[in-house]
Amino acid sequence: SFGKSCGSAGTAWKGSIDMEKGKVIVGMSGGVDSTAAALLLKRQGYEVIGVTLGLWKGAESGQAVKDAAWTAEKLGIRYKVLDMSKRFRGCVIEPFMESYRNGLTPNPCVVCNPLIKEQALLEMAKAEGAAYFATGHYARIDKHPETGRYAIRNSATAAKDQTYALYRLTQEQLAAMLLPLGEYTKDEVRRIAAEIDGYSAEKGESQDICFIPDGDYAGFILRESPEDGRNAEGDFVDLEGHVLGRHKGLLYYTVGQRKGLGIAFGKPMYVHSLCPETNRVVLCENETLFRRDVRIGNIAYMAAERFEDGARFMGKLRYAHRAAWCTVRKTGGEMLECVFDEPQRAVTPGQSLVLYDGEYVAGGGFILPDKSNGT
Repeated sequence: SFGKSCGSAGTAWKGSIDMEKGKVIVGMSGGVDSTAAALLLKRQGYEVIGVTLGLWKGAESGQAVKDAAWTAEKLGIRYKVLDMSKRFRGCVIEPFMESYRNGLTPNPCVVCNPLIKEQALLEMAKAEGAAYFATGHYARIDKHPETGRYAIRNSATAAKDQTYALYRLTQEQLAAMLLPLGEYTKDEVRRIAAEIDGYSAEKGESQDICFIPDGDYAGFILRESPEDGRNAEGDFVDLEGHVLGRHKGLLYYTVGQRKGLGIAFGKPMYVHSLCPETNRVVLCENETLFRRDVRIGNIAYMAAERFEDGARFMGKLRYAHRAAWCTVRKTGGEMLECVFDEPQRAVTPGQSLVLYDGEYVAGGGFILPDKSNGT
């Protein structure tokens, strides 16, 4: 356990990483979190090598490289930029766009972390002869007390917990990964980053999806693949199939949405489901958005080696969702059914259901469309 001071601000090291110090590759975005992570590890005696992954062509990406390079210079550490744009395009952006075209609402971060970011850092660590790599995520890593498998644990501060986005990391990645911010609050991290400069410490939060900073998912997809032609207008219908009006294309809608429907119904109406086969958007009233049964596929295992029929977990349906108790039911094949004790609102196909065993991420999977309602 480290008890040394982390600098003039007086914020003490809170970790207990019991391992011999050596080289560590730190993913640096130029933001407050990765800046603080690099500083903490350097002050704990690691030889820090900073890396920025070039993922996207936007202006924000170029600024991130400039900011990270400047921070590395202030820290006196080696710094590199890796061009990951081709892999990022093929593994994240293309599947993201295809999912949206098929009526799903994907979270690209849960795919990018294991396939691009952490994997690239792990590969660089191996190439540099480093035993570890690190990121500025708010989470912790431990071995599960029963299974002995590496697992992401909730961070010390629930307000910034980022375990949801990391649930698909592999055992190999977790074994080599350090998360120095897992014991800190955001305010403490800002004070640590301020020891280098006030600019990094005061930078705002990064946007949800790095390659769509304006949040216009439909506009992005149409710009990137204007020749696709799969975003035609179609019918709004109710649960009985009665036509209520016209929608402007499936890309513009997601489950639970109320605003932006572009038509008045005389009462609040919400998106219930998207039907790419018929190009229909099914609408309903709010109470119909609640359900208990959720099917998931493409299962990822973390603390759990497998999921037993009848096992109990806390399930989280989206990043900002408050986890709730559910029971796992085996359905055969590579799918699971999770039955929540209480109905949950706006279960969204394409998002992830992450299962927690106490503080530990047990695993999870992608939410599948509910075939019972025609979607």
